[in-house]
Amino acid sequence: MNLSHILAKQASDLHDTPALIEKGQTLTFSELEDRVARASAFLTQQGLKMGDPVLVFQPISIELYVILLAIFRLGLVAVFIDTQSGLKHIENCCRRYPPKAFIATTKAHVLRLVSRSLRAIPLKIVVGFPAPAAIRWSSYCSCEPLARVASMQKDSPALVTFTSGSTGMPKAAVRTHGFLLAQHKVLADSLRLRAGQVDVITLPIFVLANLASGVTSLIPNADLRKPGFIDARQVIQQIEQYHANRCAASPAFFERLLDHCEAVGKQMDSFEEVYTGGAPVFPRLLDRLAKFSPNAEVVAVYGSTEAEPIAHIARHELTPEDQQAMLNGKGLPAGLPVSEIQLRIIPDQWDEPIGPFSAEQFDSLQQNAHKTGEIVVRGEHVLQGYLEGVGDRENKFEVDGNRWHRTGDAGYLDDQGRLWLMGRCGAKVEDNSAVIYPFAVEVAAMQYAAIRRAAFIKIKNRKLLAVERNKGHEIQQSVLMQALEWAEIDKVIFVTSMPVDKRHNAKIDYAELHRQLHNK
Repeated sequence: MNLSHILAKQASDLHDTPALIEKGQTLTFSELEDRVARASAFLTQQGLKMGDPVLVFQPISIELYVILLAIFRLGLVAVFIDTQSGLKHIENCCRRYPPKAFIATTKAHVLRLVSRSLRAIPLKIVVGFPAPAAIRWSSYCSCEPLARVASMQKDSPALVTFTSGSTGMPKAAVRTHGFLLAQHKVLADSLRLRAGQVDVITLPIFVLANLASGVTSLIPNADLRKPGFIDARQVIQQIEQYHANRCAASPAFFERLLDHCEAVGKQMDSFEEVYTGGAPVFPRLLDRLAKFSPNAEVVAVYGSTEAEPIAHIARHELTPEDQQAMLNGKGLPAGLPVSEIQLRIIPDQWDEPIGPFSAEQFDSLQQNAHKTGEIVVRGEHVLQGYLEGVGDRENKFEVDGNRWHRTGDAGYLDDQGRLWLMGRCGAKVEDNSAVIYPFAVEVAAMQYAAIRRAAFIKIKNRKLLAVERNKGHEIQQSVLMQALEWAEIDKVIFVTSMPVDKRHNAKIDYAELHRQLHNK
């Protein structure tokens, strides 16, 4: 069992079909297979053996996927760490799971000057200009191709990524070969991947599903580490040049494209399917996507690091009744759960370990329709656990020996079986009168065109709604207070710019916002 077996078959079936396109360079499926086979031989010559962890610092690029697929082919384990989380985070992650090799750009190798853990890695390989004590990655081109693909067990680790560790020790999410194959199958079905499509990709894991499905992946001319600051003009040019007919990206990425289209009077006519997720997807974004991609079906996808995807909903499935429910604090519709996943709503006991349960006990916990609780899931594309069990006690539980994942998200199922999101379980605000889920307040506020971002927080026992207005729009505090009377807001505060997360540039940074508003 190895995803590389499927990729090798695609190379045979789709010989001259483009697999990856980046900055004018096109690599066919057969050319990709040849490069991966040579890279596999190169890594073998360096003494790496099945199961060895390989730390990779390489942006989304053709070379990233040559590296990644060679690692999978040999049964090595690819390790990714978010460098934006800082040096201490890198050190912690390397101590948790010491790499045997470090493959990185020349710029990333500079980190070795300040990182003892990176210097301690035995094998160092540089992609790009030479770096001291590092072997040139480009040397693989002269190697004879290694045709062999390692046969792996279903539960053999393939890919390890680390959480930010902002709330404690970073957790290592371990994706096995069986998991990657299961995820490919559910993504191929949910996203309707078909050979011959051209997909503008922004999410690294989706490229694997594309390659396994015969889809051409178009890598944008943009810094995808900062989706909210990309040069939309260049990306639009690529979409037009290569006639891209699909795209899956974060809301922040699409907002940049849409702002450019609106400013210059363009449309993304070639798109037939558009998927967005990774951060809250409000109906207004779906409406804008439909306006500027008139030939596309527009879909919001809900998922998480541990389970991607969980549910999805198309724009045309949203009804006027849904819009009214959002205004009334009923949350955000996420749609029907994907068929490959089991999803339940149980009482919200976040921050408390739960289980194990018998099937009968678990059945008795399940909430009725419209009753808010914690969303829990199970399936072949749901991570079974974390490295060394760190995080399992808080995030997993057993039902008759079967493992379930706790998303930490609050939500409920409606009468149609659709999932509605109410935000993080740990974010709910309780006082003498009611329980308020801040996300539900924000969803309601975001129905107003004048509001770009909204955040509900509680400071010194006062419930505040911070609002960032869209340029050229005005909205009065009294209007919002009256419309959101059910939320019992004490004050609306208008901010110039809402702080957002570094990764998606779309999620509110509540800690920073709390600091900014503490004395207001």
